[in-house]
Amino acid sequence: MRKNRSAVARPWRPDASAVAKGIVIREAHFPGRVPIEAYGNGGFRFADMSHRGSLLCLPSGIFGWEPADPLTLTAADFGKLLAEAEQVEILLVGAGKDLRPLPAALRAALKAAGISADPMSTGAAVRTYNVLLAEDRAVAAALIAVD
Repeated sequence: MRKNRSAVARPWRPDASAVAKGIVIREAHFPGRVPIEAYGNGGFRFADMSHRGSLLCLPSGIFGWEPADPLTLTAADFGKLLAEAEQVEILLVGAGKDLRPLPAALRAALKAAGISADPMSTGAAVRTYNVLLAEDRAVAAALIAVD
């Protein structure tokens, strides 16, 4: 009786071109709108996954987000959001453990794009985001991770 050699398990070996390229680091991205299941310990849980660091939740998905300075957010920190501005009415800004007002220049840039921004603590932003998402509202969230 002949054995089918294609059914024999073989160890995986990368081809030479894959080894030559090295490790490819891709931007953290989840392509969908899902509720945030938990937050704390420097990150978030959603869609049965965990992410260490801050998040930007947009209509196009959830992205890893590291603003240049979480204490002084600028319009440059929200480039992805501004590119999707026509799909967003409300932006929830989870500013960490405490409420921090948004800088005037950022507030003006968001208003010019037709986005209403509401700063609050990260915990309040996560809870509000989940409620508005369940209501199928045009919501986005910028969530700074807390310990």
